[in-house]
Amino acid sequence: MAGLERFVEILRLFDERKPHWTIQEMAVAVDVPASTVYRTVRELVGQGFLDPSLEAHYRLGAAFIEFDRRLRICDPLIREGEPILADVLQKSEIAGVAIIARLYRGQVICVAEARSPGAHIETSYERGRPMPMMRGATSKAILAQLPRARLNKILSASAEDHALQQDNIAALTAIRRQGYAITRGEVDSGLVGISVAISCPEVAINASMSLIIKGQASSGAIERRLLMTLMPAADLLAQKLRADPTGLAN
Repeated sequence: MAGLERFVEILRLFDERKPHWTIQEMAVAVDVPASTVYRTVRELVGQGFLDPSLEAHYRLGAAFIEFDRRLRICDPLIREGEPILADVLQKSEIAGVAIIARLYRGQVICVAEARSPGAHIETSYERGRPMPMMRGATSKAILAQLPRARLNKILSASAEDHALQQDNIAALTAIRRQGYAITRGEVDSGLVGISVAISCPEVAINASMSLIIKGQASSGAIERRLLMTLMPAADLLAQKLRADPTGLAN
């Protein structure tokens, strides 16, 4: 472990399960001498990526807050997408959660989200949380738009057997053909995910826009109506991204 990889591996230790670490705990977790970890942590503290905590522990630092703001301003998918999500929720006239997600290191990650006022929906999708590639409408709408070579690479990296991979390819081909994905309870029990692709390969963006609603509030007619809201919204976002890939035009 050397260079940037060492810094990133240390930072990835910190999560909701264990937000505070000592030097010795980090050294054991990454199998590196404590003296090396100490030097790495010292540099991370100096740049604000880690902060000292109580009793020789460390926690994530405020630098991430600074960079989160920069990302919200600079990432065109977030900058252009957040207002569109709010509009989607207003037009949907149903309690739900609207999200935009994209590919991230062999997973899918939510980059923007909005909730209907008073929507009591507990979904696993939340901004910044990596999610599995092979479950849920949000992920499948992204996978379905990928070129076959890239899709095969992702599927080959999964733990699924060949027959299941072929089944997934067939299902994703059908999603690509129909232009949307709808799943029920694949990620969260009792919830329905309705998702369409945001496909902008010319600006290196493969993403999806989704509405998540309660299954008891859903029906075929409601899902079709929500698709009529989602599809033009996703198309509008794709047009904005192509017209101004930076998202910073006046």
